[in-house]
Amino acid sequence: MSTLLHAIGLWATRARWLVLATWIAILAVLGIAAGLFSQGANAPITIPGTESQEAIDTLGRTFPEVSGTSATIIVVAADGERADQQPYEQTIVDAVDELEQLDDVSAVTHPFDEQAAAGLSDDGQAALVTVQITGAQSDVSDATADGIIAVAEQLQDRLPADAEVSYGGDVFSVSIPGFTATEAIGVVIAFVVLLFTLGSLVAAGMPLIIAIIGVGVTIAGLFVTTAFAEMTSTTPMLALMLGLAVGIDYTLFIVSRHQEQLRSGLGVTESIARATATSGSAVVFAGLTVIIALLGLAVAGIPFLTALGVAAAAGVAVAVLIGVTLTPAVLAMAGLKILPKRQRDALAAGAPIESAPASASHGPSRADRFFGGWVRGVTAKPVATILAVLVVLGVAAIPMTQLRLALPGAETLEETDPARVTYELTGEHFGEGANGPLILTGSIITSDDPVGLMEDLADEVRDIPGVHDVPLATPNQNADTGIIQVVPEDGPQAESTSELVAELRAHHDEWLDDYGVSLAVTGFTAVGIDVSNLLGEALLPFGVLVVGLSLILLAMVFRSVWVPIKATLGYLLSVGAAFGAVVAVFQWGWLGDALNVHATGPVLSFMPIILMGVLFGLAMDYEVFLVSRIREEYVHGADAQTAIRRGFVGSAKVVTAAALIMFAVFAAFVPEGDPSIKVIALGLAVGVFVDAFIVRMTLVPAVLALLGDRAWSMPGWLSRVLPSFDVEGEGLAREIAHAAWPADMPQARIAADALVLPGDAASTSGGAGGADAAGVGTPTIRVGVGEALVLDPQQTGRAVPIAEALSGRGPIIAGTAKVAGLLLPERAASLRSRAAWATPATLREALQDRPAVLVLDLREAGQADASSAAVDGMRSAFAAHAVSVARGAAPEVTPVVLGGAELARRILPEGTELVTLDRTSAAASARVPSPVSTPPAESATERPLISPVKPEVLSHFSDREGSAR
Repeated sequence: MSTLLHAIGLWATRARWLVLATWIAILAVLGIAAGLFSQGANAPITIPGTESQEAIDTLGRTFPEVSGTSATIIVVAADGERADQQPYEQTIVDAVDELEQLDDVSAVTHPFDEQAAAGLSDDGQAALVTVQITGAQSDVSDATADGIIAVAEQLQDRLPADAEVSYGGDVFSVSIPGFTATEAIGVVIAFVVLLFTLGSLVAAGMPLIIAIIGVGVTIAGLFVTTAFAEMTSTTPMLALMLGLAVGIDYTLFIVSRHQEQLRSGLGVTESIARATATSGSAVVFAGLTVIIALLGLAVAGIPFLTALGVAAAAGVAVAVLIGVTLTPAVLAMAGLKILPKRQRDALAAGAPIESAPASASHGPSRADRFFGGWVRGVTAKPVATILAVLVVLGVAAIPMTQLRLALPGAETLEETDPARVTYELTGEHFGEGANGPLILTGSIITSDDPVGLMEDLADEVRDIPGVHDVPLATPNQNADTGIIQVVPEDGPQAESTSELVAELRAHHDEWLDDYGVSLAVTGFTAVGIDVSNLLGEALLPFGVLVVGLSLILLAMVFRSVWVPIKATLGYLLSVGAAFGAVVAVFQWGWLGDALNVHATGPVLSFMPIILMGVLFGLAMDYEVFLVSRIREEYVHGADAQTAIRRGFVGSAKVVTAAALIMFAVFAAFVPEGDPSIKVIALGLAVGVFVDAFIVRMTLVPAVLALLGDRAWSMPGWLSRVLPSFDVEGEGLAREIAHAAWPADMPQARIAADALVLPGDAASTSGGAGGADAAGVGTPTIRVGVGEALVLDPQQTGRAVPIAEALSGRGPIIAGTAKVAGLLLPERAASLRSRAAWATPATLREALQDRPAVLVLDLREAGQADASSAAVDGMRSAFAAHAVSVARGAAPEVTPVVLGGAELARRILPEGTELVTLDRTSAAASARVPSPVSTPPAESATERPLISPVKPEVLSHFSDREGSAR
């Protein structure tokens, strides 16, 4: 990974203007396409397959008068007057006639009809007009919505001044969130943090500009997709909030590393490439964790939630891509201007940055002293620190035990919003249940008396506890479908309403036996309850998925067992504290006025699963950037305690800045944000703050100090199973150190020194070519152009591991090897794509792929020799390839032949020199050699990325084979 990113960084610096133009062109094209094809983001939240949703879909075909969506207009007469008397009654009747003329209106409930007894309050003061509209909530046209508003306003004008008229209902209960000036405050705070952290206006502005371009690409792309698929209003805002936060942070990590390397004297171009390779590797890993967690939202099996996760994941993916491509390009444009002016002057004068008066604004030194004191304090008595953190976060998580979930309704809107006013007036005059009526529906096609049947069923429903009223029980015009409207005693968000839905469904079999009707409970209240229940049930499997991913990914990165366990438990503590804060604010009302919370009640049903997914990725960001620096110090020679102090001081500043930026961005969406967004934003803001400053920067150093060297241990079997993810850039450091290796034959096609390979000790020990228990050892190998390495297949315990290793298909425990210019094992994947692994039967086909290294495995023939026909075929293939090489049509080939020298002479072209590793030549070099060679000494203008590796921590080469640890 680090090698690939190093190459990308170098390319981006050379093609800087092309990279910038490409991203701007992408933004422009998507922006224009979004303007032309966008259908908006106002899709309803539904879950296909649930009882309530299927019943609504059925009613759309059989009983359209009660399907679709609805709006309401409530008229409250002045004190002492009645809504069923003049002038109210006739004015309302005229308004009903006007409403019936609107497009897409399928029915209007007359409040004074006997069939609409629920349309008039018990005291007669309030009248409720219900407007049924065909189609889903998102399909209601502006003309229809504006027509309802106009009728309501005319009613107000025609009635006495003391009367009150308000409109609301499902059509007006969902607001479309937008970006406000309050959210921009988060960007301003982020800029201030960047300015203090990076010390330069150019450096501070760069992450913001790059992140904004990335967010623009994401949002424009999402709105283009609305031409083909529906999208909820929450989706683009979540993608905006998350993309902005991670985009700023990811660029910050790369820019900060670049500044550090420039101050050490590294050249601009190489510094950009190395910063992209090292910090960029961590950015890619951190971004992948967020993406995987967001895509994991699909585990709930809910389409709108899957779409939301995919959209947010796309925003993070764009942030990663733009971070590792546009950031190095812009850094190349900035040159040394990325540093503060006084530091540039110090570099120009040839003075060390650290000693220059200019840089001694004492900010960094004070910061280092602060973070040094902090880490010494939390690690001095690690047990006390751990217990304190557990107690504090345990108390903070207590409110989580009372978490209740529901979909937001009009009650979450601002108090002056007409839909909120209508909701409250309806509850006041008709009971809270009138805001969330339920519908029982089923097929009655076999009934001889559909009207009587519906009346009998209505009587059954009235006897169920929790039912306030059954105002309507009727068949449709075709008498094949019946509906029963049920008004609960409490509102749609009440727990008793959820219990009533469950109770009604519990009578399904009883009513089916008694009346022959299969009744389903539906209505928008029932749909919301079903959504919340399914999301609640999905929390556990999603949590298991996230925790499992956390353990596996961190084990891959840190080659440790304890570090992933510690990181995962810390993440769970952060989630608990975030949930606790959400419950305290949105359910209990703490700080409600300060945070502009319009009403208390159940929490947005998909908040927990989104918060868990996003916070998982962000927590892994801080874990990787903090702990990878500590591990780097440990691997390069420091003892466990010193590594904690050095690594913490080296990374704490940028982690602090990143956390403050994310906190500011998320927190800015709370005061004026859409109700669906602000609850998520508050949870993420609290979660980020807790995870960065309490878990990662307090708990983590204390746990690592308590574990000592044990923190970096991993069983050999697990190390072999897990792939390696080189976040610290150790592989890149080795490639840079061995760029001119081997000095005795720089153009060698195959070179190896002191290799230790896993092998069968029983088959290799005791003979002339024996090896000790660590595996197979090899002598120094040099194979140049026109030479072939020949291995003896009869000695499979040695020949096969060597052949596998030199073709990029086998592990290397220790030593240095380079094949076709590719350092192993870092570039094994690249070598595999260029090296053929062939039997005699597939030799000709293998050579057509122009391999750099050719391995002939003759074990399948059952002997070291081969038939004359096979030999002739191999010779012809080699001869043909030799001609193509001579013409320059293919790279030079260095065969590695399993078949003995005699067979090789018969196969290879004349003049080919043979380098053999048989029993005799390998005998003197079978013992396990020393670990990887030390990189070249530090030069005056460049310091190596790594220092000599401790023999007992062969981390890089032990990833696939734990015995060398």
